[in-house]
Amino acid sequence: MAIGERIHFFRILRGMTQKYLGTIVGFPERSADVRLAQYETGTRKPKAELTAALAQALDVSPHALDVPDIDSYIGLMHTLFTLEDLYGLTVSESDGEICLKVDTSKGKDAHELRKMLYAWKEQADKLSSEEISKDKYDEWRYHYPEFDTTQTWAKVPSQELSDVFAEAFKNHLKDN
Repeated sequence: MAIGERIHFFRILRGMTQKYLGTIVGFPERSADVRLAQYETGTRKPKAELTAALAQALDVSPHALDVPDIDSYIGLMHTLFTLEDLYGLTVSESDGEICLKVDTSKGKDAHELRKMLYAWKEQADKLSSEEISKDKYDEWRYHYPEFDTTQTWAKVPSQELSDVFAEAFKNHLKDN
């Protein structure tokens, strides 16, 4: 699915019009719908800054918008083949069902993909057991990796910020 289709998908999911979303990201009101339509139809491709603004307005990660082109079965298959080449994804059969597996002998990248898939499975299991709602599951997926608590994706604070916190904590201890 191309980026324009993803923008359209999330815009509809959020109940926004093209004009409304266009004005949120800074297009002039008189042409906001036309400009956004150009991106949704693929006539234009948004640059990184606009993709980030659209993602923020749609309340998703920019990664949720910028996905590989899987809008055809052939494109989807080639995406899977690329995952096989780069990350050790393999296809097999189990109990009469087709399964995708990760061959971790392919190296570090295969191990990382396996961990990410387990994180996804954990959320899918929570949805299946009704531990979380479909909305929470979608929130996790559409903000991935921001809401993933199973791995160390979090940004590390700058040394300056860390020093400020350490000093504040020292001062707090002195006061007590």
